[in-house]
Amino acid sequence: MTVGVALNASGAPNQVDATVQLAQEAAESGVTSAWFGQTFGADSPQLAAIVGREVPGLQVGTSAIPVFGRHPLLVSSQAQTAQAATHGRFHLGLALGTKLLTETGFGLPFERPVARLREFLTALRQLTETGTADFHGELLTATTPVPARVPGAENGVPLLVAAMGPQALRASGELADGILPYLAGPRALADHIVPALTAAAEAADRPAPRIVALVPGVVTDDVDTVRARATENLAFYEQIPSYARVVELSGGRRAADLAVIGDEKTVEAEVRRYRDAGATEIVFSGTEIAGEADRRRTWRLLGELAG
Repeated sequence: MTVGVALNASGAPNQVDATVQLAQEAAESGVTSAWFGQTFGADSPQLAAIVGREVPGLQVGTSAIPVFGRHPLLVSSQAQTAQAATHGRFHLGLALGTKLLTETGFGLPFERPVARLREFLTALRQLTETGTADFHGELLTATTPVPARVPGAENGVPLLVAAMGPQALRASGELADGILPYLAGPRALADHIVPALTAAAEAADRPAPRIVALVPGVVTDDVDTVRARATENLAFYEQIPSYARVVELSGGRRAADLAVIGDEKTVEAEVRRYRDAGATEIVFSGTEIAGEADRRRTWRLLGELAG
């Protein structure tokens, strides 16, 4: 099965250099993909393009770029450039974002997020598949008075969405290639997320969607200490209704209840639970939480499971 890791080198003296080094180590461990988050720091498509260029064979992706504060024409340029740089190994993950970061950071009202997502995906699909667009929606306009094709990216760009709620899942099933759920455990995937997404894709006559499950986790013997640290690190997500809802649907009370923390046998069993629940790909995040030795230990196991 496809198993990847989210890379975070934001604390390094040079984030780009450190990210490339981590990606090389990830590839050597046997994992098949590397993913990059997006807030207000490093540009995730650029990181993905650089890593994909420097580490041949490794799949790379963004997880995920908020649609508020961005335009399909600009994101298409970024995505196609990354796709050409990596010779077809780039995957574009988009997100609705959050009210807090959208309104505080961009000064934009966080209104009609799913409608914006639908229009964004519609215009973006035109751009990445044809290099042109003629889209006039209620919230977005995207037209191409000059061509928008990037040579080398003619095969398009896979579009994924960090979707977990019913409306976002419906839009993703109809307009995207899959989803990037985070903090959605096997129960939420099997009972709520996968069925809704699959039904929407089938109704739209789309191919079977990808479910790239992002899972916070690490292999460690110091379970209690790492669990306490994860509880603190993930508490932010408990303030966001969409995450709080999916944590509850997963059978958890706190976001950290969805973190996979334990020895190799424990983590391997949980990875298989995600697969059985419908995840087509699994990406571990936060693997640095317990230190370098446990991160490497985690990557070794994930590489074995990907083999």
